[in-house]
Amino acid sequence: MTQDSSTSDSITLSAQAEKQILKILQKEPKGTVLRISVSGGGCSGFSYEYNLVQESKANDDMALGEEQDIVLIDSLSQEFMLGSEIDFIDDLSGQSFAIKNPNAVASCGCGSSFAV
Repeated sequence: MTQDSSTSDSITLSAQAEKQILKILQKEPKGTVLRISVSGGGCSGFSYEYNLVQESKANDDMALGEEQDIVLIDSLSQEFMLGSEIDFIDDLSGQSFAIKNPNAVASCGCGSSFAV
């Protein structure tokens, strides 16, 4: 289920990101999901991690996806990502997932690490 984007407590998944994740998951064993988490490190203090995993949704996980749960985010990472949009960018610079995080006060040039 896609989270409601009308509240600042939500984390949303763009249609482009969902389409790309589904494309990736088609090549993986059934039951695989994308787990996104925040960890300490990176040049700006925190970094996003993307892992393909075969695990069930935990009680404190947030699940995203229109038709089925395809993205899981743990409760600690949710605190850093409130109000964010997970997007997929395909432009002249290349293809990548991008998290538009309103809580980040600084980020590195590649966009994979941030500071709050």
